[in-house]
Amino acid sequence: MQGNDNRLRFAIFGNEYQPRKSAAMQRILEYLYAHDAEIYVDRTFFDFITSAHLCEPRVDGVFEGNNFDADFVISMGGDGTFLKAATRVGPKQTPIIGVNMGRLGFLADVLPGEVEKALDAIYAGTYQTENHTAIMVQTDGELIVGCPYALNDIAVLKRDIASMISIRTCVNGEYLVTYQADGLIVATPTGSTAYSLSNGGPIIVPQTGSLCLTPVAPHSLNIRPIVLSDDSVVTLSVESRSHNFLIAIDGRSEKLVETTTVTIRKAPFPVRIIKPSGQRYFSSLREKMMWGMDIR
Repeated sequence: MQGNDNRLRFAIFGNEYQPRKSAAMQRILEYLYAHDAEIYVDRTFFDFITSAHLCEPRVDGVFEGNNFDADFVISMGGDGTFLKAATRVGPKQTPIIGVNMGRLGFLADVLPGEVEKALDAIYAGTYQTENHTAIMVQTDGELIVGCPYALNDIAVLKRDIASMISIRTCVNGEYLVTYQADGLIVATPTGSTAYSLSNGGPIIVPQTGSLCLTPVAPHSLNIRPIVLSDDSVVTLSVESRSHNFLIAIDGRSEKLVETTTVTIRKAPFPVRIIKPSGQRYFSSLREKMMWGMDIR
C-alpha cells in the first residue's frame, strides 16, 4: 500500500559485515532522494553504516524488528541477508529486491550495477515478482520463541555432540518412517539449493509446488530424500538420549525438549521476490554448481 502523498516507501536491510557495500548504498540513496521516496533503514544496519562512516543517510525513520510499513524492501548483502529480511517481512508480503554484494546468489540476484534499472522498473510499474513458498512450524508442547516462518528450510537436529536422534515422521497423518539420523530437513524449492543440497537432497526448481524431506547423516544407507506436495502436513516426534533437540528455522536455532511434537506446513502467504529482467535461475545454477566447467 502506498502512502497518501503517493511517495513510495522503501525499507532497507543490510549486512553489517560488508563495508564494501557503501558505494552501492550511496547509489541507492541518491536514486531514492531524486525520486522523493520515503526511506526507512533497519536499526542494526543504520548504526553500522553511520558508525563506520560509510555514508550519512538522510532517512525518514529507523526501525527495529518487523516494525516497519513499506511498499518495497531492499536487501543489501547475500542470500543470508535476504533470508533475514524475508523473515522480518513475514505476513506483510512486501515485495523484496535482493541486491547482491558478493557472488551472484539465488535470492539476492540484482547486481549492484543493475540497481537503478530495477528501481526504474518499480517506478514504471513494469517490475516482475515471483511468489516463493514459505513454510511454518507449530509445536505441541514447548513453544517456539522466534519467528516460525522459513523461506529455505526447517530442520530438527541433534544437539552438539549428542548421539543421533530418532525422528518419527508422519505425512498428512500417515506414518512414513522413523529416521535414525543426525537430523531431518524440510526444505522448500527455494531452499533445495541450500542445506538440503549439502545433505544429498535434489535441486527443485522454484514454483514447482513441492517440499523435500532430507535426512542428515542417516544411520541407514537405504534412507533417501523424498519429495512431497507442498500442501502436505509433516508431523515430527523426536526421541533423544539427551532428551532435547534443536529446531533450526532458516538457520535460527532453538532448543526443544523431546516431548515436543513439531508440525511443519506451508505458510498461509508467499514471499514475493522482485526479479531482474531475463531468466537467471539456470545461469545461477550453472555458476554455483560449476556445471560444465572443465577443471582439468
